[in-house]
Amino acid sequence: MKKRFGIDIDGTVTSPAAMIPFMNKAFGLQLTLEDIKQYDLYPLVDIEPQAFDQWFKENEPEIYRQSTIVPNAKTILTQWKEEHELFFISARSTHLMSVTENWFIQNGITFDHIDLIGSHDKVSAAKQYDIDIFFEDKHDNAVMIHEACQIPVILFDTPYNRLPTPDGVKRVTGWKEAATWVENWLKVSV
Repeated sequence: MKKRFGIDIDGTVTSPAAMIPFMNKAFGLQLTLEDIKQYDLYPLVDIEPQAFDQWFKENEPEIYRQSTIVPNAKTILTQWKEEHELFFISARSTHLMSVTENWFIQNGITFDHIDLIGSHDKVSAAKQYDIDIFFEDKHDNAVMIHEACQIPVILFDTPYNRLPTPDGVKRVTGWKEAATWVENWLKVSV
């Protein structure tokens, strides 16, 4: 039976470390992904939050253009696209749609829909598109989506999302593990 997959982009399909080289260069840092223990990046830089927001806004398109795809994502998403609908739902703002679509095309990832909602609150989009399962890297998003929509959420493990999760949020280390979990879930879901 065809299912509708809701999939975050940044840190889920793209490398969670994509922004780190840009931050290191701009702020003279030597961060690695293991240094990022929380989603909020403000404490890592020695500038005001508003100045960091401005820097991010100016560099966001290039960060997204240069983001690398995580291992196995393309293969698994290509397989899933044969039998399911892939809805990519991202906190990116709508002005980044052409950058986002071009990245998908350049990386050979097909999709049914891309929604750049401009907010981390993905619950309404998950409900609007009648999503059956969601893939996310932001801990609080994963928990909120699961609780509000009563659907399973696959949480891709990163140093910044290691808080405890409820039973309906399944932590995985990568796309192969996610695919195995989904395969088993599809056998028992109606």
